Amino acid sequence: MKPANLTLALGLGVLLAACDQVPVNAPDEGPEIPKSSIADNSPVLATVNGTPITESVVVLYEEQLHARRPGNPLSQNRRAVLEEVVNLELARQSGESQGLDQDTKLQLQIDQQRRAVIATAAIQKELDSRPITDEELQKLYEEQVPSGAEYKARHILLKEEDEAKKLIAELDKGADFSELAKQHSTGPSGKNGGDLGWFSPKQMVAPFSEAVAGMEKGTYTKEPVKTQFGWHIIILDDSREASPPPFEQLKPQIQAFVQKQRVQDYIAKLRQDATIEINEEQLAPAADAPETADTGSADDKP
Repeated sequence: MKPANLTLALGLGVLLAACDQVPVNAPDEGPEIPKSSIADNSPVLATVNGTPITESVVVLYEEQLHARRPGNPLSQNRRAVLEEVVNLELARQSGESQGLDQDTKLQLQIDQQRRAVIATAAIQKELDSRPITDEELQKLYEEQVPSGAEYKARHILLKEEDEAKKLIAELDKGADFSELAKQHSTGPSGKNGGDLGWFSPKQMVAPFSEAVAGMEKGTYTKEPVKTQFGWHIIILDDSREASPPPFEQLKPQIQAFVQKQRVQDYIAKLRQDATIEINEEQLAPAADAPETADTGSADDKP
């Protein structure tokens, strides 16, 4: 199944370019029809001032309508689609007669659309060459989706073991765990009293998960727990058995995740094999322009 974000979303410029480049045999009478190297031998449904509108062009436009708005009634009406393509072709011819196709910005827009369409096709070809199997999705589901026990805990993260032991001594004397976390924890949850919410063992590093799994509800660790992040004091607030959604329910999300990862890997490989040079001196003024406009003066920047 192809993801929606990889559907070919061609713009008006691409469509009109396609309309103007479909070759047919010239008729015995009437205006000369432009020829093109595009191998489109589908039937001609209409001509607009001699330019052919073929079956392939109409089908492509129907697909675009459906991709942008599934269920669009227009995409189900072949005559209405053809009339809209004819209108687009008329507008294109009018624009060219006014020289709009020579406008630099418009040419850049068309070039950008062409770049996006070809890039999308290359990405889709890469995805098609490595189909995602149900076995692969099932394995990822089993590895990543929480199952079994879940825990609700708070923690205090500290840089030094001695400091952690001092706070444990304060807890032994009746100090409030959340207040100590707010005052001393170096972790992002410190401002919330160290609250980590509900989590599965898979979501935490092994030493942390192992410590929590061996605790009783309402107790805190009597010795600091060491991880690569520092020294933790943990209090277990609650535990429960997780009931994860079934595989079939999460399958589309997992598939989208795998597809996204494969696209990222594909682009990363292309970048690795490419020669890319960034002109930082030319890039900087463009990046600063919006900020200068907002503040009114370069001297006002923070």
